[in-house]
Amino acid sequence: MNAHRTLIISVFIVASCGLAYELIIAALASYLLGDSILQFSSVIGLYLFSMGIGAHLTQYIKDKDVLHRFIEIELLVGIIGGISALALFVAFGLSAAPFRTLLYAFVLIVGMVVGMEIPLVMRVLNQKGAEFKELVSKVLTFDYLGALAVSLLFPLLLAPKLGMARSALLFGILNAAVAYLTARVFKAELPRYRAIRLRALIVLSVLAAAFAYADRISFKAEQSYFGDPVVYQSHSPYQRLVVTRWKDDTRLYINGNLQFSSRDEARYHEALVLPAMQMVPNAERVLILGGGDGLAAREVLKYPQVKNVTLVDLDPDMTATFRTSATLSALNQGSLSHPKMHVVNDDAAKWLEGSSEKFDVIIIDLPDPSNFSLGKLYSVPMYRLVARHLEPHGKIVVQSTSPYFAPNAYWSVVTTLEAAKLNTAPYHVYVPSFGEWGFVLAGFDQNFPIPQKFDVPTRYLNAQTVAEMFRFPPDMARRKVEANYLNNQILVSYFESDWNNVMR
Repeated sequence: MNAHRTLIISVFIVASCGLAYELIIAALASYLLGDSILQFSSVIGLYLFSMGIGAHLTQYIKDKDVLHRFIEIELLVGIIGGISALALFVAFGLSAAPFRTLLYAFVLIVGMVVGMEIPLVMRVLNQKGAEFKELVSKVLTFDYLGALAVSLLFPLLLAPKLGMARSALLFGILNAAVAYLTARVFKAELPRYRAIRLRALIVLSVLAAAFAYADRISFKAEQSYFGDPVVYQSHSPYQRLVVTRWKDDTRLYINGNLQFSSRDEARYHEALVLPAMQMVPNAERVLILGGGDGLAAREVLKYPQVKNVTLVDLDPDMTATFRTSATLSALNQGSLSHPKMHVVNDDAAKWLEGSSEKFDVIIIDLPDPSNFSLGKLYSVPMYRLVARHLEPHGKIVVQSTSPYFAPNAYWSVVTTLEAAKLNTAPYHVYVPSFGEWGFVLAGFDQNFPIPQKFDVPTRYLNAQTVAEMFRFPPDMARRKVEANYLNNQILVSYFESDWNNVMR
């Protein structure tokens, strides 16, 4: 293969790998430490800073050693970047404290060695007689093309199909392959070619073996993290789903955060659904935003007068898993396959904008507003959009995080609904897996009659328990907080601050 062409192809590959490690580590930090803008910002910022350090250090490499050092750097990037995600999974299974140290150590080291790649390959090309303007043009062109390729492949194919650990190992193999190929092409210029080739083959073998066993290793690491046996796990373009089971307790985790325990989820889902359904007699059309596990839909379908339930959940993996798994569909009593159900996999806001349907009850069962992409779904514009789909007599109910652990965030949701010109009725319920959890009823009128009885079977709710839900003790009393608008996303700040205080 032509030497010049080999180096240009190398630029494309190393650029792809460099961005891939950055995306993988940032996504992993977000999955395991909380899906927050802080994780992406800190990882990407430190990574770019480290690349600058690496680029600066290349000036100390002598011209006669540039080709040799480039090959060694590729092997180093391959082995460190390749094992990074797998090592972080194992570290997190042991403890969150060393995980943070190891996370930023990987970011610093991988960023530094990645930052050395392009300056070194440009110097090699320059030594081979490439003109400066051609050199800069071609290197930067293929650098940016490689970044584009991986930015598309990572969320659409690699993360959902291979997962984080095997994706990182795949790119490690590519880096090591670049080292091996470059050594082969330039072997006449490498005095220690055989030793270099042997090291490259060893690195490739180690990475290939790790790739083959990555799922087993990460599975065992997750077993230690979640405690209970993991019976299902998947990466989608949107989130990581893990289902655990111990005896009669099945639990769902999304991005490491507990979503429900089968032992007490009835408290949560009855509290979410049944008060709104009882307040709207003869409700026939119901919309559920989120709730891809089908558990809220199960409660809705208890009412025989319901003619149609539309469930809009972003992640098709979520709805497919809870529709096809025998264990999980037993929990939702087959609600996602019910003839009255219409499941739509789409962004909630996007679907609302494109729909003209109106509903008697709208149930919003979305993940907590832990980042800006979720925070927008708890904003004044979003609730105004939701209200346009509500019948005049209808009711909206919103899952609204904990009024005890995250009081500012909870009351901000209430304030946001009111800023959208809706009347509200806040309430809460004790769920053993979560503690006190909050909900908010909303509607055009001020009529929120507390149910004296329920027309459907319940496991937890009755006249006494539902009456207690609408009373707030002093330590959960309303706070004066701001509404959540898109231009400030104050709710995300409240949420992070509240939960950080709990974790201290």
